[in-house]
Amino acid sequence: MSKPTLCLDFDGVIHSYSSGWKGADVIPDPPVEGAIAFMLGALNHFKVVIFSSRSHQPGGIIAMKGWLRAHAGQTWYESPAGPGLEDVEFATEKLAAMISIDDRCLTFDGTWPAIETLKGFKPWNKR
Repeated sequence: MSKPTLCLDFDGVIHSYSSGWKGADVIPDPPVEGAIAFMLGALNHFKVVIFSSRSHQPGGIIAMKGWLRAHAGQTWYESPAGPGLEDVEFATEKLAAMISIDDRCLTFDGTWPAIETLKGFKPWNKR
């Protein structure tokens, strides 16, 4: 039986993105606190896939994978405790996932938000 898919955004969710956009293949900042541990735990229950605005740009996936490997340390490889971050997949287009985590979205609950709410939106790290 296959695991359900968990789709994670990269910038502002996994990568702290405190320096802002520097190019698809330039990723200068450390991980968001807890991101590595979260992904390791999630891999036990989900197929974890990263999809980012970097995903379809030249060098983007290679850079994200290299960054993740550099920050994963020994958690890159599988261990007796469970899967390693080498099992994280990267998508080049938005996929059908059971659930997604993104720092720049609203959950639609059947009620359309006010335009002023949209205009005033700020991701968690800018509030």
